[in-house]
Amino acid sequence: MSEVSALLLELGALFLGLSLLGLLARRVGLSPIPLVLLAALALGDGGLVPLEQARPFVETAAEIGLVMLLLTLGLEFSAAELVASVRRHSPSGLVDLLLNAPPGFLAGHLLGLPWPGALALAGITWVSSSGIIARLLGDLDRIANRETPAVLSVLVLEDVAMALFLPLLAVVLAGAGPLRAAAGVALALGAVLLVLRAAHRHGHRLSRLLAHPDDEQVLLRLLALTLLVAGLTQTLGASAAVGAFLVGIAVPASFADRARTILSPLRDLFAATFFVAFGMTIDAAAVWPVLPAVLLLAAVTAATKIATGWYAARRDRVGSAGRLRAGTALIARGEFSVVIAGLATAAGVARVGPVAAGYVLVLAVAGPVLARFADPLSARLLPRR
Repeated sequence: MSEVSALLLELGALFLGLSLLGLLARRVGLSPIPLVLLAALALGDGGLVPLEQARPFVETAAEIGLVMLLLTLGLEFSAAELVASVRRHSPSGLVDLLLNAPPGFLAGHLLGLPWPGALALAGITWVSSSGIIARLLGDLDRIANRETPAVLSVLVLEDVAMALFLPLLAVVLAGAGPLRAAAGVALALGAVLLVLRAAHRHGHRLSRLLAHPDDEQVLLRLLALTLLVAGLTQTLGASAAVGAFLVGIAVPASFADRARTILSPLRDLFAATFFVAFGMTIDAAAVWPVLPAVLLLAAVTAATKIATGWYAARRDRVGSAGRLRAGTALIARGEFSVVIAGLATAAGVARVGPVAAGYVLVLAVAGPVLARFADPLSARLLPRR
């Protein structure tokens, strides 16, 4: 069988499987994310049916999928709304850091990791998954909910913080001095501020750049702009996801509805490959020895994320049910946690990998499930307000 034939057969089977999982998820009233992640375990290294020819395509498409998820999420809000919300929720970002990073750092020490490895585990437990949560909010039809701006503010603050944390962590893992660490953080901060300033001050000009009666032209122009900005922010040391999100919020509200409609099919296709690629990175066999520690850490940091979301939504005067929805929406960890684990493993702290893989898988599956049942739980456990 030729390589092209094998590629087409693997992709065809993959997309058929995703379709069937989506139907099953809709029937049981869940987001398809947990089912896709669990099924993807069988496709990675050590899996039952590993993808061979299609793997490079899936990994590349996954990067585009993350960018598309954050772009369409940004299209839901204007630059002015986002800046005001982030300013308002800077205390929520501080609470997020103080509640969620220390458990990971402490767990790292208890597991016998060197302090750079413990620092990496602190980052893994701190940051939620923007990609999973963006898809989850859409699946559960919560984009317009009152608590959603608080959730998004926490995510944006985390993404911006990761633009500073990742260069710092890389320097620490390499054993370099403080001057190099400061230079890396300064470069990343400059990139974020540059993109944010451009999005906030010149977003109104985008409608003239993107507008065209032909949907194909709109799609190509918006996708080209997003990938260019995402690539630039990644090159400058920030996150490609942050760049894509800022492009979305820079698009004027008058144009955003049309952009969402045009992008939706492409976003759904690439987003599905993102979750497949994410599940393929996890070797289930390596997780078993550290599973008790993983489950305990996941339980603790799921609770601290619920507390974070509760606090952030409370600042927006959201009721108890909305606060619980905000908290459960933030539980899932994902792409940034995997990146941090990859940095630590590449630097020789190999024991971080299995812990991070198991931890991320548990919360990437449990987070969407708990978010789905947040309303029934609040009806039973919380007073009506």
